[in-house]
Amino acid sequence: MGKPLFYEIWEKPATSCIIAICSAVWFYIQKKNIGYAHVGLSYEAALEGQHWRLITSAFSHISVLHLVFNMSALWSLGVVEQLGHVGLGIEFYLHYTLVLVVLSGLLVLGAYHVLIQRFKIEYFRRVTAVGYSCVVFGWMTILSMKQPSSKLDLFGFLSLPISFAPFESLIFTSIIVPQASFLGHLSGIIVGYAIGWGLIHGMNNYWAISMLGWIILAFVFSLKRTGTLEITFIEIEPVTDPSLPTVGFPASGNGRTLQMNALPLGGSELV
Repeated sequence: MGKPLFYEIWEKPATSCIIAICSAVWFYIQKKNIGYAHVGLSYEAALEGQHWRLITSAFSHISVLHLVFNMSALWSLGVVEQLGHVGLGIEFYLHYTLVLVVLSGLLVLGAYHVLIQRFKIEYFRRVTAVGYSCVVFGWMTILSMKQPSSKLDLFGFLSLPISFAPFESLIFTSIIVPQASFLGHLSGIIVGYAIGWGLIHGMNNYWAISMLGWIILAFVFSLKRTGTLEITFIEIEPVTDPSLPTVGFPASGNGRTLQMNALPLGGSELV
């Protein structure tokens, strides 16, 4: 007989919070009828400065099946929080979840750039990727290296040896779900190996909090700069110099003047 759900949630607090966030985002998107194209990661949107999509794309899902599949895998991978004795644990999980979200998204954009600019594959200009799978595949890879005897449980009945799960899942999802983002999943695997091999290391509470702070700042200013969200408390007020002359130009027949107070200056994928 398995453990009560409440007890398992208590043992996996970070995983439970992430699942709750992804579920809340999905409900909000459905309620507001927001399309994935408005929150997903795309090359063209990134060129336009919509860098906030690196975050929103990771926590958004297209359908309830997409959400359930990713969250089911994530729940199984939450065992990472309980493996402090092998160098993992809840702090490691939180620190490197941040790294996986950001770096896997950047790697996807980098791959799009190379495919578009170097190989002239224009298809990737139209691709919009959404989903938490990049992070799921990253943790799958890390766990396969740190705890190769573990198993990945999906939907409560499908169990895969964790040592083969990353590439098994990569091939399986690519065949079964044509819309699945091969590049997104592969990016998560690559970042996962980099973490597992120690190529990316040294994260602690200080660096994690600093990184989170910069992510929030970049997120807010990206939203503001692209006009996606009006944020009045960071509004820059125009400054005029009273020493500059006011020049009046007659308007067309209605007696008004134009005042010049300053001189002029010189396609979708699931991940």
